[in-house]
Amino acid sequence: MDGSAVSEVDAYIAGFPAHVSQRLNAIRQIVREVAPTATERICMRMPTFDLQGKWFVHYAAYEKHIGFYPQPDGVAAFRDKLKEYKTSKGAIQFPLDKPLPVDLIREIVTHRAATQ
Repeated sequence: MDGSAVSEVDAYIAGFPAHVSQRLNAIRQIVREVAPTATERICMRMPTFDLQGKWFVHYAAYEKHIGFYPQPDGVAAFRDKLKEYKTSKGAIQFPLDKPLPVDLIREIVTHRAATQ
């Protein structure tokens, strides 16, 4: 893992208020636990994990939500569990005013790792 890429991700996360950076770090930790060989970097101005040389997941903070981007199959496979969240083909929005669904995020990341 490139130390400068990790430093860029650290700086990105540190640039947000504590209640937001805690959520970003929670997602980062889940991905690191589920896919320990994934590498991280900044891509498209957001933290990104690559796995086996392929884009794995992105995540980013916005004014009112955390965007989580697990590719279209990561959204489609969990469509029923994502009904309370705003989604698009490859994105999920987790509102900042609701608890972060860490168990669901772990399930999605586990699915992505198994199908990558």
